Amino acid sequence: MVKFSGYSLISSFTPFHSVILKKQRRFSALDLYINNSTKSRRTLSVFANKHQLRNIKTHTEMGVEQYRPPLFSVAPMMDWTDNHYRTVARIISKHAWLYTEMLAAETIVHQQGDLDRFLAFSPEQHPIVLQIGGNNLDNIAKATRLANSYGYDEINLNCGCPSPKVAGHGCFGVRLMLDPKIVWYLQGKFVGEAMSVIAANTDVPVSVKCRIGLDDHDSYNELCDFIYKVSSLSPTKHFIIHSRKALLNGMSPADNRRIPPLKYEYYYALLRDFPDLRFTINGGINCVDEVNAALREGAHGVMVGRAAYNNLWNTLAHVDTAIYGAPSSGLTRRQVLEQYQVYGDAVLGTYGNSRPNIRDLIKPLFGFFYSEPGNNLWKRKADAAFQMKNITHKTLITRLLTEVVKTTLTFQTVKSFFEETLVAIPDAVLDSHAAELPSGRKDLFANVRGLLPPPYETREEEVVVYA
Repeated sequence: MVKFSGYSLISSFTPFHSVILKKQRRFSALDLYINNSTKSRRTLSVFANKHQLRNIKTHTEMGVEQYRPPLFSVAPMMDWTDNHYRTVARIISKHAWLYTEMLAAETIVHQQGDLDRFLAFSPEQHPIVLQIGGNNLDNIAKATRLANSYGYDEINLNCGCPSPKVAGHGCFGVRLMLDPKIVWYLQGKFVGEAMSVIAANTDVPVSVKCRIGLDDHDSYNELCDFIYKVSSLSPTKHFIIHSRKALLNGMSPADNRRIPPLKYEYYYALLRDFPDLRFTINGGINCVDEVNAALREGAHGVMVGRAAYNNLWNTLAHVDTAIYGAPSSGLTRRQVLEQYQVYGDAVLGTYGNSRPNIRDLIKPLFGFFYSEPGNNLWKRKADAAFQMKNITHKTLITRLLTEVVKTTLTFQTVKSFFEETLVAIPDAVLDSHAAELPSGRKDLFANVRGLLPPPYETREEEVVVYA
């Protein structure tokens, strides 16, 4: 068994030897429209038109796969958007852009002997973006260089994560947007330098994911200073904007996704004030209907986070048809699981130390039957099976005669896990196709154009000083 985190034996998947793609230059989907600033808003309205979307594709060299633009992307989420999640996500949607979990540059640099575990992925996961984090330019350069040969379609720098581990002790993530000892635009200078370093060590496009502000530095002009500085000092033309500011004084990541108010007007003002750049909107958008609402309002692209994980099927099963206007794959939930089962059993235990285990592989499926009959029973059965994870030898001996442990011991494969637990899900659910598109909130972007802040005026003197 090959020790490779993205290896798959699914019949349509490419064998391992072709997974490590050496320096295949791919043009980002942004290349379709990156240089058409005078027609940007007009072009974007075309993207929201399904009939015209059918024929939009990006171009690549060497006749490699062609990808549609990143109208819809799944956000990078720590411990969530791993190889296993991305595999099942790609089975469901062929056109969604997928992001890795954030990988610290230091991790990549210090794991050179085990890079496949962190960076390798199956070719079917394209289009895929690698997100890295860090605050050391040398390590960022080395990490990008090491990742380049794996053939990602874009490299993204995390400037938005508010977790204490990242923005606090790690001093990167959203902390990169502001250092308390210096003013906002100087930190934009560092991110601009970091993006130049990344661009110099890869042959694919680069992008930044950031918040609209940090603590008390939350004015629209300060956000624009940051965007202007980064885009002036580097080839960065794509920004993913989480439309909330971050609060770092003791607020948890979960609260940072909930408490700071959404300011979509900042995002749409950026479209107005930086017509030569591309912006993807992120934050508070929970279904495909709301994605389309953002696109109709003029968004270049939309990134969805936890809804694409917690409500996996109901979200991703509609992306290709409702957003990209592509034909439906026609897959049922059962057929998706059959394909994923082959992948899961192929990689089970291949990392060493019995990893990935059954729990690792089933975790991305916990939102697969969201709100469906049998969902809670299936999760209870799965949870009972996972009780083995932290059982000590003494506890195991004590519980060997219990039904939970006897059942758990039979789960040696993903196939056996499915056979035992999927009896909780009615056949009508397993064999159904994607249901009608769920409705979203109708007022999500109501009057957003009427709330736009005054136009940004570039502070040219800063560019002269730091150019």
